[in-house]
Amino acid sequence: MSLKAAEQSSDAPKIDDAPEGAGHRYRLEGNWRSANVHGVLRQIEQLSKRSSGGEVVIDLSGLSDVDTAGALLIRRLKESQEAHKAHVTIEGSNPHIDELLTAFDAYPDDETATRKSKKSLAERVFAPIGESVYEIWGNLVAAMYILGSAVRGAQLKFGRGSGVSPASIINQIDHMAVRAVPIILLMSSLIGAIIAQQGAFQLRYFGAEIFVVDLVGILQLREIGVLLTAIMIAGRSGSAITAEIGSMKMREEVDALKVMGLNPIGVLIFPRLVALTVALPLLTVIANFAALFGAALVSWAYSGITFATFISRLHEAVSLSTIISGMIKAPFMALVIGIVAAVEGLKVGGSAESLGQHVTSSVVKSIFVVILMDGLFAMFYAAIDF
Repeated sequence: MSLKAAEQSSDAPKIDDAPEGAGHRYRLEGNWRSANVHGVLRQIEQLSKRSSGGEVVIDLSGLSDVDTAGALLIRRLKESQEAHKAHVTIEGSNPHIDELLTAFDAYPDDETATRKSKKSLAERVFAPIGESVYEIWGNLVAAMYILGSAVRGAQLKFGRGSGVSPASIINQIDHMAVRAVPIILLMSSLIGAIIAQQGAFQLRYFGAEIFVVDLVGILQLREIGVLLTAIMIAGRSGSAITAEIGSMKMREEVDALKVMGLNPIGVLIFPRLVALTVALPLLTVIANFAALFGAALVSWAYSGITFATFISRLHEAVSLSTIISGMIKAPFMALVIGIVAAVEGLKVGGSAESLGQHVTSSVVKSIFVVILMDGLFAMFYAAIDF
């Protein structure tokens, strides 16, 4: 055997098991580092299954070196003997070993973690409900803070008056309104055409195809136009707002604005809220015109209703209150979309996964709240007979 192999053999970890009084003394010797401890794994397993009883002393004075792997085996030996109702005492330790053994106390073992993870039926049922309510309350408070800051003014600098940036607002209007016109035109014209085609197909059985104009006009101007436009803007611009603010949060640009004495609400969120409030009503008007044009085209091709007849019947069916009732919803829906998107953007953490989760959450919540708001407006209009 070579000199190096002899040194390694002499420094190999081992456990001397000797009876002592009513108990046992386990003397640990050698180098208990991760590269060597495999030699005592089977012995540790055997001792863990055996009940020593009485007093057990684990003598560490013979250890030449130890790392976290060795400390873990020592801890496993100690806990296995304690599980057999033995009183375990550690002797011959030093500050280094004590520090390693203490470090494992902060992390529960698998059995303890499993025991703690077991919850009662009531806790499993009601805890998620309570957490959801608490999260909704936190989102509501954050939304009210953003809305209050926007109502108060731009507030570009903390406590130094307001400052509106027209260039920023115009730039956001360009992104949210002008560049969204093609998709809004396409979507709305198709929706109007589909409603007209299906309406004419059903009304044909009653010989009342002309009333498809009433159907399309009232439905589009009062409900569908602003609702679908708001949903499209929530998916297009709302997600963009969350992604932009969230990426700034990830790169700590929001914190940098605070250090510079600037209010992130005024610099980042206020221009976007103003732009959305301006863009959504304008896009709703464009959507209504596109939907009516698509409906008129299909009515002419499918039912033989001329454009002149379509416009004449539309003038009789639609009143000013029908148009106003739809347009009133647009600014409120725009504010909701902007506030939800901003709240989710400010909640983004430091990872790309967090950004993706909050962008998805922003779109889903915005669409849900927009549809909910449309339903509340419908009930309100019915209550006041508007």
